[in-house]
This record gives sequence, C-alpha cells and structure tokens, in this order.
Amino acid sequence: MNTAIILVLNCGSSSLKFGLYQLKSPSINTFKEESFIDDSFEYQSSQIKTLFSGEAESVATDHGRFHAKNSCGTALFDETLNFASHKEAILHIVRLLAELNMPAPIAVGHRVVHGGFKLRQHCMIDDVVIKKIEAASSFAPLHNKAALSVIKMTKAVFPHLPQIACFDTIFHAEMPEVASMLPISKVLQLEGMRRYGFHGLSCESIVHQLDVKLPKRLVIAHLGNGASITAIKNGKSIDTSMGLTPTGGMMMSTRSGDIDPGILIYLMREKRFDAAMLENLVDHQSGLLGISGVDSDMQRLRQAEKSNHYAKLAIQIFCYAAQKQIAAMISVLGGINMLVFTGGIGENDYETRAKIVEGLTWAGVNLDATKNQCTHHYSKNYSIQDATSHCELKVIASNEDEQIARHTLTLLNEYTFN
Repeated sequence: MNTAIILVLNCGSSSLKFGLYQLKSPSINTFKEESFIDDSFEYQSSQIKTLFSGEAESVATDHGRFHAKNSCGTALFDETLNFASHKEAILHIVRLLAELNMPAPIAVGHRVVHGGFKLRQHCMIDDVVIKKIEAASSFAPLHNKAALSVIKMTKAVFPHLPQIACFDTIFHAEMPEVASMLPISKVLQLEGMRRYGFHGLSCESIVHQLDVKLPKRLVIAHLGNGASITAIKNGKSIDTSMGLTPTGGMMMSTRSGDIDPGILIYLMREKRFDAAMLENLVDHQSGLLGISGVDSDMQRLRQAEKSNHYAKLAIQIFCYAAQKQIAAMISVLGGINMLVFTGGIGENDYETRAKIVEGLTWAGVNLDATKNQCTHHYSKNYSIQDATSHCELKVIASNEDEQIARHTLTLLNEYTFN
C-alpha cells in the first residue's frame, strides 16, 4: 500500500483554510522520496494524518490573522498578517511548505460551495468544470468567486498537479423530492432551481467520525458564521434547512435566512433596491448583525448582551431559530437518537447549546450542565447529555478538509484504474 500526499484548500469568502494530508492509497505510487514520508504512526480506520494545517483569516481586511500547526498539533505560527487577496495567501502557504521541507503533494483538493445543477458529483477540474462553477456563482457569488480565484492561482503554482473540486451540495444530492423541490413554476424548476443544501462536507465528516456509532436518526446543527440544521436517516441526508443558496434557512451571523419574499418585493418597488442592494442586505447586513446593530460575532455579542438589549435579543432569536429548525428535523425523522453540535458556535459556545436544548426538552433532549460547560476537552468528540435524556447529545468538531482529502484520493484512484 502506497502513501499519498494531498494538499487541501478550503476557501471561504474572506478566509482560506489549508491542510497537507498523508493518506494510505491502495493503488497510486504517489511520492518517490520516501524519506519525507512519516511512517511513525499507525493509521486508524480513516487512514489519514494531518502533516500541516492552518488558516488565513480576514483576507483583504486590515485585521488579518495567519496561524498554522504541525502534525503534533503544535503551533508553528500565529501572527497578524494582512493578505490583500486569496492569491497572496496561497503564495505564502506554498513558501511555507517549501521552508518546512514538507513533502510535495500529488494533487490539490478544493472545497467549492455550489456546483449548481450541472455539477452533482465531486470531480477533476478542467476548463469545462471551471465554466460550470462560474455559471453556478450566481447562487453563491461570495463563495464560488473566491474558490475560482484560488483554483486558478493553484493551477498556476502547480500546473502539473490534478485539481479536484469537492462540492458542499453533494451530500444532499439525493434528498427526496418532497424536501428538495421548490414551490415555484415548473419552468424554473427545470432550469435547476431547487433546494440544494450546504455544509455537506461538514455533515459528511460527522457521519464519518461516528462510524459504527452512527444512529438511525441524527440531527446535525452546524452553527457558525453560516448555520444550517440537517436531518440524517441511516447516514443519508433527507432534509436540511438551507435551500437554493447558502443564504436560506435559519438566521446566521450576517445572513437573513428565510424571510417573507414580500419584503424583497416591497424593497424593490418602494425603496428602489436593485439586485446588488438586496444581496448586500440579506448576505451582509442581516442576521445577528442586523438585529443587534452591534456585531455579527457571537463572542462579542455575549460581551455586550448585559448592557445592550438588542445584542441579547439577537442571541435569543438565533437560538430560537435553531430550536425551530431542529424540531422540524425531528418531525421529519419521526424522532431523534442523536443531536450533534458542530461549527464555530456549536463547538465553542456552551451557552448557545444550553439555550437551544432548553427548548427541546419536550422531545426528551436534556443536557448535563457540567459536561456542557467543560471547555477544556482534549477530545473533539464528546457527549453532553444527562442521564435522563432520551437521545445522545454530542459536540463534534467537523473536519471538512479531511473529507476533501479522502474524496481527492478516491477520484485519483478512479482515474488511475480507468
């Protein structure tokens, strides 16, 4: 069995996560210089190890941050760095890989938020795929345009390496029609307007980590800057809160979530809003920021809530929205065996978790306050339910990048065999 080195680039609208992964491959002779390969660890069922990972945060702002860690989880860098663009961040990452003597990757895997109706499988990136991603950018302009910029830059830096696109929508691709069809005209449905769902790589990561402990009826609450609730039955997504775009579903940090479409018609007719103004409103000026008028960051809102009524109200509405979506997914599943919190807020804000669960006790969902408030877990996968709870409650850190690395290797193997 050979060893594969995969570089993963996970591009957000203003961030760039990255990771270099070592995986076992049954077929590909992946790297000639065996001295660089780390064989000092035993592969688990996932057969993957992180060699180097980190994130460039707040790209194209004046308060950027760059941090990275090695295979042992030891911090290598944590500094203020203001990258002017995602391209600049990539060049910095590539330089670091060389300076740290990291093994060369055999392929690059990219997270792409929206593939539209023409890209319904993870795939090799070529000029045709790039055009299809560009066409789908109207559904997720912030995310897809940034991803395309990263893909094009990476192809220039690594012109001979295969590039793989992994889409956030694929995990939800087989949702039943009752969940995926939009109540709009048949003409628009045939043009590909449907509920796609997002955070699919995150959900898939949770399912992978649960492995043999995967319950029949699972609800995943991915709560971060973007937030979604997904119902999973026997490992398959059967419904999710986001729809045609990542703006839909529950309210988020700056995104509105589902709102009365009449509001948008009113703004167009009476306030002369155009498409750009509407997009700015629902994507950048709504959610926690819109309600609080203070900030979109949950930690800063926590600091302000004692003295600011609207900061407190924003948090309450966020938790209320999550409660309603989780309750809806329990109904879709016909019950619940496990509720998983993930994402930046879901993993780190115990007060938000407690408030959400407080509204779900009718379903037999009860947490242990002490377990929930323990903020020093070494495990990224731990339980917080009490003895009376009828379902498991867990906090699990999603790892989208590992999923991308796995999909990348799978596609490389498929192309090798074919």
